[in-house]
Amino acid sequence: MIESVESATPAIESATPAVCRLQLGAELRRLRKDSEITGAEVCRQLSWAASKLTRLETAENGVVEPSDVIALCTIYGVPPETTRTLTGYAAVTKTKKDWWQTPDVRDIIPPGFRAYLGLEATAESLRNYESEFVPGLLQLPEYIRALLERARAGLSAEKIDKLVAVRMTRQEALTRKQSPLEFTAIISEAVLRRKVGSAQVMRAQLSHIANLVRTNPHVKVQVVPFELGEHPGMNGPFTALTFPKSLLRPIVYLESLAGASVLRREEDVRKYEEAFSDLQALAPGYQESLSMIETASKEF
Repeated sequence: MIESVESATPAIESATPAVCRLQLGAELRRLRKDSEITGAEVCRQLSWAASKLTRLETAENGVVEPSDVIALCTIYGVPPETTRTLTGYAAVTKTKKDWWQTPDVRDIIPPGFRAYLGLEATAESLRNYESEFVPGLLQLPEYIRALLERARAGLSAEKIDKLVAVRMTRQEALTRKQSPLEFTAIISEAVLRRKVGSAQVMRAQLSHIANLVRTNPHVKVQVVPFELGEHPGMNGPFTALTFPKSLLRPIVYLESLAGASVLRREEDVRKYEEAFSDLQALAPGYQESLSMIETASKEF
């Protein structure tokens, strides 16, 4: 169970909208369960669609209306002080914008990925398996640009510049002063061997990964060598996220050409967590993997 809202949340004046949405969702879900009122009964009393309550409790709404929070708190019998705190967090979602919601980049980020960025920005740890390219949080601008020019042919130079900036902004989670993101990546050896852009781009990219690993203990990378043969990651890349203070249960994020999806069911998430753990056990350790990365960088 999550701590009480007063002890679990950061100060309202310093909170981001993404954190506010997650905190509100977790707290409203806890309050409903503590009051022993079903979601169906809540929706009946407020004349809401069931999907509206679900979106509030899973932090899927970009903006949370303070009036909706007050209505829920009234049903749950929440003390006035807690109600004021929660409505304050709802107000933040209306008065502040996360960086990915700003006008200069919002138009180039699909809605589904904007939702993911909110999850990534509040995650405590992120585990990523990639089979084809360097994980986004480790990419250099030149590598990103080469990928986009090939994968998204037809994009204007201006849009490519914006997408590069988006990815670079995401990477700030690795170097933030307070609670940097714990990032663990497992990559196929193919990622080291496949030339993206020029040989110079690849040398710089692989050297960048090695430098990040050496200088940031919260960034870890393992390489799955070709000689390992079949392995648990062969069903495709995935990203598993965990969150602080039980704001949200662990989730898994998947991408394909048809779009993106988030897995929330405990049994689905467990399958990917087990696959990642198996990959960690099968792949060479961090130091040996670092040597593989440094050797590959010299071969371009």
